[in-house]
Amino acid sequence: MLSKAQIKYIQSLHQKKFRVETGNYMAEGPKVAEEILISVPDLIESIAALPSWIDAHASALQRLDPLKIHAINETELERISTLSTPNEVVVVLRKVETQPWTLPEGAWCLALDGIQDPGNLGTIIRIADWFGVNRMLCSLECAEWYNPKVIQASMGSFLRVQPCYSALQPWLSSWKYPVYAATLEGKPITRLERAAPGMVLIGNESKGIHPELKALATQEVTIPRIGEAESLNAAVATGILLSHFCRDGHGA
Repeated sequence: MLSKAQIKYIQSLHQKKFRVETGNYMAEGPKVAEEILISVPDLIESIAALPSWIDAHASALQRLDPLKIHAINETELERISTLSTPNEVVVVLRKVETQPWTLPEGAWCLALDGIQDPGNLGTIIRIADWFGVNRMLCSLECAEWYNPKVIQASMGSFLRVQPCYSALQPWLSSWKYPVYAATLEGKPITRLERAAPGMVLIGNESKGIHPELKALATQEVTIPRIGEAESLNAAVATGILLSHFCRDGHGA
């Protein structure tokens, strides 16, 4: 059971202000919780879950301090969840301590220019993880990495992709490898030769890539349009581009 103070604290983590202040964030659902238990158990601050979930994961939970594990009922789960349909378990965990961050050499990475929809960002993280791309530059206008909607959409992939939030221009200016900017006016990816690994630059959902960043691209690329749709969702476009670029298996 959770105390009123514990419920209020977890509810506060729905807001970015308190995630920044505390250095903690929350993740929900069985799949994400299981990945956290396997990958980063030392970062777990607390787990609040239905008794059935706790019983089913008793062996993995033995690694945790019992005081961090709270059996709750459906009503309590609804109170602390950000989901319209709460799903068994909520984990509170610490953000990973900042490490020296570098871009990989001879491998693919992503740069996101103002991806503001949390669902899009989470899906892009998941796509990057699928293709073995584990470095992601995010402009300061991008959605917050630890937003619950980002965490949920990434389905655990946020644990394996390393982000850096920064102005993009200095990185692109000093980058020694190709920069492929996704634009509607670019060269169709179907007409590209085998592309050398580099950075794939994805623009804002409605405004695209800032002109000053586009000017730093080695190559503008586009996905050939066959039908009449005006544009593609940013996450969908990222998946198609990485499928083309990473087909030789060169992730990060």
